[in-house]
Amino acid sequence: MNLSITGHHLEVTAPLRDYVTQKLERITRHFDKVIDVKVLLSVDKMVQKAEINIHIRGKDIFAESTHEDLYAAIDALADKLDRQVLKHKEKQNDHGHEALKQQVQVQEQEQEQGQL
Repeated sequence: MNLSITGHHLEVTAPLRDYVTQKLERITRHFDKVIDVKVLLSVDKMVQKAEINIHIRGKDIFAESTHEDLYAAIDALADKLDRQVLKHKEKQNDHGHEALKQQVQVQEQEQEQGQL
């Protein structure tokens, strides 16, 4: 996984870098196939903003969050990203099995009605 953390109008310190890395571990725990991660931390007047762009096989996932505190913005960003990654993982693992199950149930009901 290639990790790039950049700052716009702020210096990315070691504790800030460690905090972002710690939050991203939660994402990689759910999904191993992360290829590239780009994090942009920025300050605009009194608003702290955190943006992330994750490239995984077949899809790019983007999330952003703003808050008065940069650490709180990173927390909210990690929550948003976690939900998006889990949703993508569920879609990827679904393979349409539910539709197949429903089709089998409909066929069974039709057969039962035909026998009555």
